[in-house]
Amino acid sequence: MSRAFVRFAAYFVSLVVAGAAPAQEEQGRTRFILAASWQPAFCQTNQQKPECSSQTKERFDATNFSLHGLWPLRQNYCGVSKDVQAADKDGDWQKLPEVKLTPENTAALDKVMPGTQSGLERHEWTKHGTCAKMSADDYFGVATRLISDLNGSAVRELFAENVGKTLKADQIKAAFDKSFGAGAGERVNMSCRRAGGARVISELTIGLSEDAGSAEKAGAGLAKLIQSAGHTSFGCDQGVVDAAGF
Repeated sequence: MSRAFVRFAAYFVSLVVAGAAPAQEEQGRTRFILAASWQPAFCQTNQQKPECSSQTKERFDATNFSLHGLWPLRQNYCGVSKDVQAADKDGDWQKLPEVKLTPENTAALDKVMPGTQSGLERHEWTKHGTCAKMSADDYFGVATRLISDLNGSAVRELFAENVGKTLKADQIKAAFDKSFGAGAGERVNMSCRRAGGARVISELTIGLSEDAGSAEKAGAGLAKLIQSAGHTSFGCDQGVVDAAGF
């Protein structure tokens, strides 16, 4: 084998590697999930919960996304005792340890997470927040800011303007791309459920980069965190945007 061929082969390999690296970097890696619920759909099958029995068409969560959680990927119950894990899995979340937040963070969380009426924040901290390597204030502070970014976007506008109507995957992806950059819709998965004879959109789960685990870096905003995450399948291809009320 000639030295010229060896040099050419090495050069060719370097071109392939150089070409592949930007593509991999462009797609990124998903390290966190932002779970955003459409509360009216959730309440269709959870009517007994306090946050559902008290929901009105005028309340914030009737036409805005609600925070379900911010989840570190493939990590649960970090440093949580077996007894507390068992209590969490039993589902009576008000029996879990209280999550102590500043008054400002408590007020912000109560607005975007109506499930605090059922102790959802205790469950989310116990199962997911303990693995985020942030304080509870930082963890919920990041989560509320990110859901606020979503609610200030074309995605929320699309949903609010189409209550009672069917939205298709392409429409939702386009709204994500409009607000958060080209390809953002490829980092989103949609879940639907059957309620009242219709298939309603219940939740969007949005892939985020590892920077979502830093209060400082997450301050760059939802768009940057999405763009640095990996692609995923969209899931449910269409569903109705449910209205508040049963």
